[in-house]
Amino acid sequence: MYESYYQTGNETLNVLLRDKARIAREKSIDFSAIVHFEDGKFLEPLDISTIFGNALDNAIEASEKLPPDRRMITVKTSRVGDGLMILVENNALEEEKKGKTGKGWTSKPDHFLHGFGIANIRECVEKYEGECILQEKQGRFTVKIYLPVPEKQDDK
Repeated sequence: MYESYYQTGNETLNVLLRDKARIAREKSIDFSAIVHFEDGKFLEPLDISTIFGNALDNAIEASEKLPPDRRMITVKTSRVGDGLMILVENNALEEEKKGKTGKGWTSKPDHFLHGFGIANIRECVEKYEGECILQEKQGRFTVKIYLPVPEKQDDK
């Protein structure tokens, strides 16, 4: 079996992307990652897992509801000016309505127990004084994150 390996510049992210790519492949989801994360040393491994793990879990779950020819997830990161840009994009059902929970948004019927992933992403992004924008448009869901890179980073 073919296994994807990623060299992002961050070991935590390498492992996470490899695991999510494997899950996507098992579910017949086209998974593409162009990730340059060398400047992400300032992020704690748990925060990297929270941001990418929740965004990718949501994208995988949304993709499973689609016909196989529409199943697609794209992950891109790069340094832009003084910050890091993170983009996670996937196709989604247009007619799916999401309900507001106490913490975030969910398409699941039980709004009480779900919808925490997006809230956890936002909390991590805010911790680093970043910005998180969610967009749902024409059958495509996009998570855009901007994280300012500190001037001095410790080599972790």
